[in-house]
Amino acid sequence: MSNYQRQIILPEIGESGQRKLADARILVVGAGGLGCALLPYLVGSGIGRIGIIDGDRVDSSNLHRQILYTPDSVSKYKVDEAKQFLLKQRPDIVIDTYSTYLTGLNARKIVEEYDVIVDATDRISSRYLINDTAVLCNKPIVYASIHRFEGQVSVFNYKNGPTYRCLFPKAAEVPNCAEAGVLGTSVGFIGLIQAQEVIKVILGIGDVLSGKLIMYNTLTASQQCFEFTKTERAEISHDFFEKSHMKQEVNTADFNNNQSDAGTFIDVRELDELPRVNFNQLIEIPLLELNQKMNQLNKFETYYVFCQSGKRALNAAQQMYDTGFNYVTAITDGAEVIANHNNQTIKN
Repeated sequence: MSNYQRQIILPEIGESGQRKLADARILVVGAGGLGCALLPYLVGSGIGRIGIIDGDRVDSSNLHRQILYTPDSVSKYKVDEAKQFLLKQRPDIVIDTYSTYLTGLNARKIVEEYDVIVDATDRISSRYLINDTAVLCNKPIVYASIHRFEGQVSVFNYKNGPTYRCLFPKAAEVPNCAEAGVLGTSVGFIGLIQAQEVIKVILGIGDVLSGKLIMYNTLTASQQCFEFTKTERAEISHDFFEKSHMKQEVNTADFNNNQSDAGTFIDVRELDELPRVNFNQLIEIPLLELNQKMNQLNKFETYYVFCQSGKRALNAAQQMYDTGFNYVTAITDGAEVIANHNNQTIKN
């Protein structure tokens, strides 16, 4: 335990606390900005086993805030690159990686393996899925989110305390980092607060943010704390879970040039995002405009949806599928990969 002597001497931790950390199993959902900020500190604290789940590949636009990745990581799975980095930091840790997205089909099986669930995602639907799965599996959730310069942190389902649905009964879609913008230092700051809550939950020390939502504005250095209580508006049962999360998942696929002959591509990035992609059959519809423009599309045609990294594509494809588009596929590769493929095909 000599590596951890500086924290063992803290009265609140001691050798017994260090053993609790060594025995802890933590699942981090999302290996983006928040995940990259908190993972090195969780690993460094001596936690024994960490699972990381994320179906994204690294994009060059991630590098300014996702500090586990380098330019050599671009186009590789985030979970694989994160594991490689973290094992160099501490070779004796057990790291489980899942290069896929958390879905209604796999969530319970994965979540059951861990003691604490860390919500480091940026999709509203994923947050409800994480919440409902953790409630069914009786696991606490350490949650954080970031919007421009403002971050939020809370702890849900801690000792049967309030859940995410108690705080946010209804989903309200907000722009993600790619749409709203974000500063890397803001993500790092909020991620470290999130990591601190994980350690407090494991050790049972301090004032855990259960029933409290911390909101911190990194631009004004101002903080607010809101309290909320447990409600019973939605009973999260197995039937409720199946109705909410077990709907058929949309198709996903890596990019290949044959797709350009089989259907129409939809670029759901903002119109000023680079690189631009050129296909004969290409429609540009930013994600925030998709709902109002969907009625202009033929539900019986084949569509391939892409974005900068794959997240917005999956979101858009799910929206289209839920609206009756049966032949829609979310491309997991980002625009840079697609553009490179296209340029090589033209040269050949």
